[in-house]
Amino acid sequence: MPAGTLYRGREGMWSWVAHRVTGVLIFFFLFVHVLDTALVRVSPEAYDDVVATYKTPIVALLEYGLVAAILFHALNGLRVIAVDFWSKGPRYQKQMLWTAMGIWVVLMAGALYPVLGHAARELFGS
Repeated sequence: MPAGTLYRGREGMWSWVAHRVTGVLIFFFLFVHVLDTALVRVSPEAYDDVVATYKTPIVALLEYGLVAAILFHALNGLRVIAVDFWSKGPRYQKQMLWTAMGIWVVLMAGALYPVLGHAARELFGS
């Protein structure tokens, strides 16, 4: 067991932790999203100011993190369903985790330009 960790598990335990963390992060995003959308009814000018802050490169990085969290949570959720409902699922849970992680890496690479392209153009020019 690596020094400084509380968990004795291996891949399965870390995917369990990451699934919970990404779920909380997604919930927090949805909460903030509902609040900022509700702001349009209170003060359209304030809403426009908030939306203007979303067009910064820092927020683009946060959006990429959101895409990462959603994709991991979705793929790991499908893996959890397979482990729970497929009779051979527990036997192949590690292979399914690494397959899901491989798919996640490919999808994240594909999301790089669509999500961060605007921020790169803003930082480095067209």
